[in-house]
Amino acid sequence: MTPAEPVVVVNVSLKSAEGDYDEHVRFLHRDFRLVRLGTGGDVPAAEALVRQWAERADAVAVTGIREAQAAGLYDGDLAAIERVRAATSDVPVTDGHELLEVLQEWAIRHVQTEMPGFFNNARTVVLGGSNHARTTRVLREFTGNVAFADPLLRLDLPARVEANPALGMTTRLAMWPLRLLPGALKTELKVPGHYLSRALARQSARDCDVVVATYEELTGFGLEDLAGKTLISSAISDEQLAELAGRGVDMVVDVTPQPFGVTVSAAVLEAMMLAAVAEAGSLTNDDLLDMIVSAELTPRVLHPNGPRRKSRFAFVIHPLSQQYFKNVEPLKTLSSLAPGPVMDVVEKTMAYAPPFTYSHVTGITSPTGAQAEGWLITVGGTPRELMAHKPEFTYARLLQAARIAEKLGAQVMGLGAFTKVVGDAGVTVAKQAPLPVTTGNSYSASGALWAAHDALGRLGLVEVDERGRMHGKAMVVGATGAIGSVCARLLALSSDELWLVSPESAKLLALKHELERGNPRAVVHVAATPNGHLGDMDLIVTATSGAGKRVLDITAVKPGCVITDVARPLDLSPEDVAKRPDVLVVESGEIELPGEVRMRDIGLPKGVVYACLAETIVLALEGRYETFTVGRNIEWEKVKEIYRLGLKHGMRLATISGVNGVFTDADLARIRELALERRREAAATAAGEGRHGGSRRRSSTRSPSAHTSVARPPTTHAATTTTARKRTRRAG
Repeated sequence: MTPAEPVVVVNVSLKSAEGDYDEHVRFLHRDFRLVRLGTGGDVPAAEALVRQWAERADAVAVTGIREAQAAGLYDGDLAAIERVRAATSDVPVTDGHELLEVLQEWAIRHVQTEMPGFFNNARTVVLGGSNHARTTRVLREFTGNVAFADPLLRLDLPARVEANPALGMTTRLAMWPLRLLPGALKTELKVPGHYLSRALARQSARDCDVVVATYEELTGFGLEDLAGKTLISSAISDEQLAELAGRGVDMVVDVTPQPFGVTVSAAVLEAMMLAAVAEAGSLTNDDLLDMIVSAELTPRVLHPNGPRRKSRFAFVIHPLSQQYFKNVEPLKTLSSLAPGPVMDVVEKTMAYAPPFTYSHVTGITSPTGAQAEGWLITVGGTPRELMAHKPEFTYARLLQAARIAEKLGAQVMGLGAFTKVVGDAGVTVAKQAPLPVTTGNSYSASGALWAAHDALGRLGLVEVDERGRMHGKAMVVGATGAIGSVCARLLALSSDELWLVSPESAKLLALKHELERGNPRAVVHVAATPNGHLGDMDLIVTATSGAGKRVLDITAVKPGCVITDVARPLDLSPEDVAKRPDVLVVESGEIELPGEVRMRDIGLPKGVVYACLAETIVLALEGRYETFTVGRNIEWEKVKEIYRLGLKHGMRLATISGVNGVFTDADLARIRELALERRREAAATAAGEGRHGGSRRRSSTRSPSAHTSVARPPTTHAATTTTARKRTRRAG
């Protein structure tokens, strides 16, 4: 029995002959002979080849006119490809358009499914034109940040002409004299547009995330700055992929599957499909689907420099006082010379200023290989100004900031400091913003407790075992609130005894029952007010919404106690904190970011950020472009989740901060010594009273005032705060 002759498919290409091949492959359970013949931009030669091979081939693919033009091999009209296709009617001739339409859309949706949110808000530049129409159309479902190198497409003129018949007729009449000119002269007239296209492409590509282009278009436009970018292209060879790797490309989405050892175009695959259904003479949608599935064709997602993913975030900051204006040009000189009343006017004026980008943040790299870049966007109002206006005043500015973030390509936005406190704590902004929003409060709660745990260990006044459990007593003031209940759940597992304090008696009893049902390690108590038990606590968390009301009497606190103030506004004022230099009051735990982080000063050490900003970055690194934390009810599960994700991406507790800034090792040593001294004095006082009567001894040991009677002057702690540690806090 004579073996069946292979099906012959010829690819006549206007590109160079450098990639020519003559290969035998197996496809759709049949043997094929694939022949590629490049003509280097010679249209008549391409026509002759089509006619010549029509006698021997079962189908012909005609390709490469755009690529030849981009590579400088052809300077004529793109419509000439139709002459090549029409050179024979004896066999099916295709340019692959039908299959390519399917493959382009499928590739984008495939990536968006495998990496959810990848194209969200991506800054995209499209080289070429209608050959990328389907890709562009699908990308627009996920991002509005699409720019074109072609000046006409950049102005959306084709769509305007199509939508306006009168404009279309006018345009065609205006172009009629140009069509009568010889090809060479038309080419000369196109030169200025060519240079303009190149300039626009380079400008757009500089800051883009995604480039849509054939390899030849990349070369023709002279794009070199491709580091960190994603390329959506077609029929990328191994040699081209290696070259793209050298230019730092992160990912290549090749819309054309490559099932053979030789690189083929979508037109070749479509020609093979046409040859397989030669009797029908054309491909139906069912034919395309059946053959794609049968041949197990899939888009190629290539990582020439190893798997990596770069995400983008934005974070809103604002000045916390007039001191901030000393760091901003041109207000720096004015703020140092102007009297108080003038600066009050400046403060009010800045509240109405439009948001602006304060810093570009780069260099964040997770141990997983994920990367993130972002932007800090400033709104001008200080807390005093934000609180003086209705919430809608701040909402409007945050939505302005969100629109800036969208144009920058951010995929998630965080709210810092008082912007996450105003009104409904981010709910309204999240509903109306064009991108997901988070307040960062889940990681703020986690970071504050992380800092408190670290502080206990560094002070060394309470035993903390190898599993991180504190052998001492803890209290949560405001335990029935959102953050307070989260802290209570954690401390119930990590302390010996836990006091829950809140004026909401029914909620308090319900929380106690819930904690006890979960088999806590701690013995759980409840109280409406804290003061009767403060002198026994080793750790206190304040998480009320008192907004300036006195929450607890700090003079009654045990020497060496760690107080973590997670309320916003803070429960303890700087004046209160200054009364107890022997107590460590933690305002927040700052997070050290992974990688070589580059950003402008925010008042913290290099590479260190506030926990709420860190939450936004963690979400970006994880590819979780979602509204994670908004409103005043923080979910315990999210606090645990963001902590776990932070560890996964290399986040570390960097510093412990109080009302005067970051605590140094010297600060912690000084607090420890003062606490030990106070305890010795209290013990001596108690011993002396024991010799003079048990009733006085009992009174002394239970009264917090016994600790405060020998306190050092408030200036002891204030004197340790250097100018270097004072800073304007821009985010919380």
